[in-house]
Amino acid sequence: MSHLSADKVSVSFAGLKALSGVDLTVAPGQIVGLIGPNGAGKTTLVNVLTGFQSASEGAVLLEGQPLSGLKPHEVRRAGIARTFQGGRLFRDLPVIDNLEVTGVGLGQSRAAAIAEAEEMLDWVGIGPLAGRIAGALPYTDERRVAIGRALMGRPKFLLLDEPAAGMSAQEAAELSALIRRIATEMGCGVLLIEHNVGLVLGLCDHIVVLDSGAVIESGPPDAIRASEKVRHAYMGSAADIDLPVLEVEA
Repeated sequence: MSHLSADKVSVSFAGLKALSGVDLTVAPGQIVGLIGPNGAGKTTLVNVLTGFQSASEGAVLLEGQPLSGLKPHEVRRAGIARTFQGGRLFRDLPVIDNLEVTGVGLGQSRAAAIAEAEEMLDWVGIGPLAGRIAGALPYTDERRVAIGRALMGRPKFLLLDEPAAGMSAQEAAELSALIRRIATEMGCGVLLIEHNVGLVLGLCDHIVVLDSGAVIESGPPDAIRASEKVRHAYMGSAADIDLPVLEVEA
């Protein structure tokens, strides 16, 4: 079975360790949460997993094979897609062109890319936005377009970097339902990097907690919710504070 793994990944910047011996595995159809305080190293790890940052030590493995030395577009063609915190859409192009360009970049003919783009926009639930200029969209619609674009070519794994940032509780719940569909209907493994701890606890099968570049806890939501290490990382003390839970539609 195909897995995406970080194996003892470390990253140093000018002698400062941003990541220290991080282990993480995502299986097909699994939703794994990656949480931690600001500066914990979450985005750095995503950058390593997707070829935007080289590991100083350790390796990224896909189906047991190392991905070291691959450029980001080669990692994408291998089946690992991502979104970015800022969306990074082609803001002057219509929404459907944002997806079409991705399909062509993955080696599809233009006709095939347009066909999949139309299908994907409908699947994500934003078909009516196809002709809108991407830069004119509301923030939350930008996020959904970015997810639709990342799903072009049906990747094996999808890494979502802060997709719920700025969303209301209702919008976050709708996003959660979409992420669950991506995992269950597409069989895509999802790594969810998110500050909304309640969303992660309510949605993920397994959660990894980073603090100061190291894994301090890993396990199912109940174990994370009960962890004094996690409370200390987020609250600054080991106080008995209940971490939030978000009810998510199946």
